[in-house]
Amino acid sequence: MNVRFLLSLAACGMLSAHFAISQAGAGDWRQFRGNEANSVALDATLPTELSGETIAWKIELPGRGLSGPIVVGDRLYVSASSGYSQDRLHVLCFDVANGKKLWERQFQATGRTMCHEKMCNATPTMASDGERVIAFFSSNDLVCLNQDGDLQWYRGLGSEFPNASNSLGMSSSPIVIGSTAIVQVESDAEAFACGIDLETGVTKWQMDRPRAANWTSPSMFPATGDHPALALLQSSKGVTAVNPENGEVVWNFENGASTIPSATVIDGLVVIPSNGLTALKPGADGKSFEQVWNSGNLSPSTPSPVICNGMTITVNSAGAMSAGSIETGERIWQMRLKGPFSSTPISANGYVYLFNESGLAVVVKPGSDKGEIISELDLGETILCSPAAADGALYVRSDGHLWKFTSPR
Repeated sequence: MNVRFLLSLAACGMLSAHFAISQAGAGDWRQFRGNEANSVALDATLPTELSGETIAWKIELPGRGLSGPIVVGDRLYVSASSGYSQDRLHVLCFDVANGKKLWERQFQATGRTMCHEKMCNATPTMASDGERVIAFFSSNDLVCLNQDGDLQWYRGLGSEFPNASNSLGMSSSPIVIGSTAIVQVESDAEAFACGIDLETGVTKWQMDRPRAANWTSPSMFPATGDHPALALLQSSKGVTAVNPENGEVVWNFENGASTIPSATVIDGLVVIPSNGLTALKPGADGKSFEQVWNSGNLSPSTPSPVICNGMTITVNSAGAMSAGSIETGERIWQMRLKGPFSSTPISANGYVYLFNESGLAVVVKPGSDKGEIISELDLGETILCSPAAADGALYVRSDGHLWKFTSPR
């Protein structure tokens, strides 16, 4: 496996699950890659001309972080880690209107904090069900707070499973489906996934996973008809679809997959970083699938694939953006961007928003025959996190700062 990929980890109940997903407002961004974990913002008002005039506010952060921000209502949450050993864990809450810090909570890591120097303990992005927020760290510490910052429960998974770690650092972000937080903790020595009850912190289910270093995050297949929402767990072996309430395996794709960029789901299609890109369509019975296409020339590097304007969008290690047909997987065009990129871009209202590692923000309009750069803005700081979009605003963070972008009034 390419070493550069490894060092760029950024992003280093049935009806109730459907209700929770459908009721997550377009003004929220509740977890890594958005409410449905597919990097699509249901927002038509994000600014496309990024400049100093579109920076609504910029605030300092107390520690390092590759984790992206999440937004629930009028509050933004983000994690950070500090200290020589990155063992001080921070969870922060801000007012989205003015960037005012509403509260901060700090904890001591209970698990292994060693990471590559490019990473830090606060690599996984937080998640929320709209009432609670959970923060997960590379040390496998899992913290649940209410929206006022009161501790609800704490799980030191690093202490419970001391062999589940790697020398570069863990980076899998949890997702929330209904009343369950789904967490992947996978390494060469010990590997598992579990569903944790959001109210109590008790493990609902736990399953063994392939023993191999893995930095992907769970994704989600939304509920359809009589079939519940599914959690999609990716590893080098492929993708496993499980019932988030009980961990029952519903179907398995066993043709292998990447261990860094994660699968994404759009309009009933599962797009997997596997042998380039592979698209699956689950069957009408909800328990099987068929392969729709495979394309070997759409391989992503660290950023996960996104969908925009009926095309798959991937970015490779050299900073080349490729657009492929969502129907056939055929590559339509390719363009060069100023890379490299670690963060997963987002798609909003027909535009793609990207941040490269040196802090250059880029807005691209993917057309039918080419991509067009609409605007660029150099923030001058290393950015490895994936951005968030909520209620007409774009949010991104570096180790030192958090920015909000909106259209000028």
